[in-house]
Amino acid sequence: MYAIIETGGKQYRVAPGDVVRVEKLAGDAGSEIELPIKAAFKDGGELVAGGGTVRATIVGDGRGDKVTVFKFKRKKQYKKTIGHRQSFTDVKVGDIGA
Repeated sequence: MYAIIETGGKQYRVAPGDVVRVEKLAGDAGSEIELPIKAAFKDGGELVAGGGTVRATIVGDGRGDKVTVFKFKRKKQYKKTIGHRQSFTDVKVGDIGA
């Protein structure tokens, strides 16, 4: 059985036991959270339900690799370099309550 969950404006396909990297969530490592289900499916691909929750445990959090952004306008002597590191949370999926 697997489910489609939504968190941080993105959707993820998860199954029990999966570890998924999602947008930063509030909570400490080891705490349990519930994520809303968009759809749940049996192993054969048959739709079981829409709605319900997935119980998950926060494994840890961190920040991704740095992405360098370089802005440039020719003939104007304009150059600007900035960097960005996106925060994330690793979540281990428990049972799917469809």
